[in-house]
Amino acid sequence: MMGRLAIGALETGAAGQPGAQLANPLMTTAETPIARARRGDADAFRQLFERWSRPVISFVFDMVGDRALAEDLTQETFVRAYRHLDAIRDESKFSTWLFSIAKNVAREHLRSAERRTSKVELDDETVLELRDEGAGPAGELLDKELNKVVKRALDSLDEDKRMVFALKVFQQRSYEEIVEITGFSLPKVKTDLHRARAEMRRRVGPYMGVRP
Repeated sequence: MMGRLAIGALETGAAGQPGAQLANPLMTTAETPIARARRGDADAFRQLFERWSRPVISFVFDMVGDRALAEDLTQETFVRAYRHLDAIRDESKFSTWLFSIAKNVAREHLRSAERRTSKVELDDETVLELRDEGAGPAGELLDKELNKVVKRALDSLDEDKRMVFALKVFQQRSYEEIVEITGFSLPKVKTDLHRARAEMRRRVGPYMGVRP
């Protein structure tokens, strides 16, 4: 549903210009989706959306703590990406560039509006899957409680540490990519990550039988 909404917005002219045009069938199929999307190929941009929307939602969700809001901000992220595809010079860094846009969108929201107080769905798989296959009712109850603890611990981090932790631990981004996405120096990224991990370990460790 979200994919159709986002692509539909682009096809009707997200940047205030005529919407995406159908690709010329005579164009070579060897071109990358990014190159084709630059020419207004809606199917090519849909491929990019389908490949990267879920990771972006997960990252934004870790920043704002609200699933529906994360989906809305992810749509805004892709609209901005569509408008500025010509800015990409190295297509191999598309995902880094996209996460950088998502970071800006999430930060703008956090700084311009009060954070929402609605609770995250405890079984949302984009947060942190801790449930073992085949767990019984008692085990599922404990897993939900642990997810709640993890979410509270994540929310307790300041914005910079939460962002770095989410990118490194949940998104598995390299230090170099995190530097590009956040604009932080490498020493700051490493320091923030070290402190975030220590705080998460301190808060979550006791529930997992791990010493802080």
